[in-house]
Amino acid sequence: MRAVVQNDKNRAYGVTWVRGGIAVLAVAAIASGCAQFGGPPVRPAPGQEPPLHAPPARALDSYATKLRSAYIARAAAARHWDLARVPLTAPAPPVKKPKIRARKGFEVDDQEELNLPPVFTTVPTKQKVVFLTIDDGAEKDPAFLRMMSDLKIPYTAFLSNFLIKDDYAYFRRMQSEGVTLNNHTLTHPYLPALSYREQKHEICGMQTIMRKQFGRRPTLFRPPFGNYNQDTLMAARSCGIKYAPIWDEEVFVDHWEYREDDRDLHPGDIVLTHFRGRDEWNGTMVDDMRRFLDRVTAEGYAVARLEDYL
Repeated sequence: MRAVVQNDKNRAYGVTWVRGGIAVLAVAAIASGCAQFGGPPVRPAPGQEPPLHAPPARALDSYATKLRSAYIARAAAARHWDLARVPLTAPAPPVKKPKIRARKGFEVDDQEELNLPPVFTTVPTKQKVVFLTIDDGAEKDPAFLRMMSDLKIPYTAFLSNFLIKDDYAYFRRMQSEGVTLNNHTLTHPYLPALSYREQKHEICGMQTIMRKQFGRRPTLFRPPFGNYNQDTLMAARSCGIKYAPIWDEEVFVDHWEYREDDRDLHPGDIVLTHFRGRDEWNGTMVDDMRRFLDRVTAEGYAVARLEDYL
């Protein structure tokens, strides 16, 4: 049995928004150009039938208008929240979900034989997307909720009861915005030091709290500190957990930390941060999200919803 232990700004605005605006306007041009392209209609050769006239491309034009409106709203939100660039929009979720397996070296004994929840740090995809995950629930910053709602940035929360029980309503507001709330144990202990029974109490007890407070028992669980052993995954499986995502990068308000030697982002990476504020960090959650979004956008990544790929 093994325990796996983890451990010039205005110019930028102008360039990004102009390029994004051109892209959106190009869609609009395609939508309306077929009906509005100049010049008289071409007459048929003698003896041929008159040309058929396609109906106006109203559906496409409406779609282009929605894209343009969404971009304008996101650009305005980016200015309001002082971002260097407008965040990119994630592509549509894959119709065929990728197969999720335990990361090599992160398996426990009898991982596949016992059908245990896989521990993984990256989702297999070639799309330039990353997944934002936020742990524990200590800081309850209303400005953070407004920012993420304004920008339409998806994220996944992993909650510990001892940190959220003083304000379940804050996380219900988060849930109402489409955020999935997941299991991070009752008290955030170092799980490998506990017996199977004690680990089951921490994980399954949190499942009960999640059902009572938020209406559902989650299928995602993150072990505190990224520490786990076979008992952890067996206990998690026993109360309905299917996946145990951890992370490949961690973002703080003033720096990033990396699991890989190249110290870079990769398609499908899971990024971790925490519900923290000025009491523990030299900044707010809004500052933290600004650092995260500016970095991923500058590198051409969009933020996608983790659950859409599972």
